[in-house]
Amino acid sequence: MKKGISHFYGYNLDKDLRTGFIKEIGFDSVITNQDPRFNDSNGTIEEQIQIFKKYGIEISSLHNQYKQSELPNFWIDNPVGDKLEKTLKFDIDTAARYNIKCVVVHMEGEYSEFGEKRLLRILDYCREKNVALAVENIDCKRPFKDIFEKNDHPNLRFCYDSGHNNCFDPEIDYLEKYGDKLICLHLHDNNGLEDEHTLNKFGTIDWDKIARELAKLNTDNLVLDYEMIMCAHKDEVSADECLRETYRQACELEKMIEYYKGIK
Repeated sequence: MKKGISHFYGYNLDKDLRTGFIKEIGFDSVITNQDPRFNDSNGTIEEQIQIFKKYGIEISSLHNQYKQSELPNFWIDNPVGDKLEKTLKFDIDTAARYNIKCVVVHMEGEYSEFGEKRLLRILDYCREKNVALAVENIDCKRPFKDIFEKNDHPNLRFCYDSGHNNCFDPEIDYLEKYGDKLICLHLHDNNGLEDEHTLNKFGTIDWDKIARELAKLNTDNLVLDYEMIMCAHKDEVSADECLRETYRQACELEKMIEYYKGIK
């Protein structure tokens, strides 16, 4: 299985140097975005594409650019909601231009009839552009549940975030319930209380359980992507150690998945 990591994994390194380290360790791909707020650390999407081509790195998913406070407006008929739709379509255009298979999106707020029409417009746009819309599980169970219960669009897919599941709603087995829609992963660990985006050795996730669940699914084109931001314990781990440990974790998870596939 291919293995990936977030282009920015928590350490302020030169973007070209950082990408070289990612490739040298053994990763195949990165999670990234084109949010201009992060241009200093990541570069523009055009700059990133050139760097990724230089090192032979793929983009496994493009994260939608957003402001947390604005997200509930997606379901409301107002200018902020219109802006969210326009921005999401802009990200979809970028994904189509660079052959990125999906755009990952956060959904918050109260599901509405108006918002459903907006969502369907976006999903139809995704179909036109041959890009999937991957809704990520975060700390808002209701809109996520409503989206998948009320819509069966072929371009509506699921991004599983292990850390969010562990600290926000561990009682929900997302991989069992929505695994048939799974298209990408955001793997990281935490203490079960905060969204720390840290290494497994600092967390409480049952990775054996995740491996068993993933082994039940079609993982042929699934990338083991780690969304490392090191919101906690960064002072205890160097940038090089973080990369090496994350890659080791990915290899270990792959072995567990293959083991459980073999004993099904």
